[in-house]
Amino acid sequence: MTPFGLGRSRRREAKPAAGSKPVLAVDIDGVISLFGFEGAPRVEGAEMELIDGALHCISTPAGDHLRRLAERFDPVWATGWESGGERISALLGLPQWPALSFKGAARFGSADWKLEPLDRFARGRPLAWIDDSLDDACYEWARVRREPTLLVEAEPDLGMQEVHVEALLGWARSLEADQRGGDESA
Repeated sequence: MTPFGLGRSRRREAKPAAGSKPVLAVDIDGVISLFGFEGAPRVEGAEMELIDGALHCISTPAGDHLRRLAERFDPVWATGWESGGERISALLGLPQWPALSFKGAARFGSADWKLEPLDRFARGRPLAWIDDSLDDACYEWARVRREPTLLVEAEPDLGMQEVHVEALLGWARSLEADQRGGDESA
């Protein structure tokens, strides 16, 4: 896996409404709930939490990362946990964000089953998506999507890192600059 899987991010015919933020779709497993490490977690500040009878290694730094990102994005939970965003929000001290429904379509090891609900939710708006299971279908979808789209792939044993946050914020700033430039030429 690479740290970043970049979808197309260029100006498109479909422009978002002035002042609207891009959508940030956030997975939980492998982004906030870490797995796949041997021994102690490699993320400083990770804490073990019992959630619905299962032990999860929660990256507490992800809460700070997501608060920073929420200043420039409209976050939405994009996770097979579906209602799990409520529990994670409470653990990390985040506001309640909307959650996409996948109607039980979740499959471990891929994320293409998230595409249709993501497409419906973010239609007409730029979208950044952080997930640990992005696959070829996700990259193809991002490549042909009309609106600017950025895919960021997390390593499941590390989750969301500062480098991801900086890339996402840089992308949001570039969209804002494009929008200002487009507004001035109109």
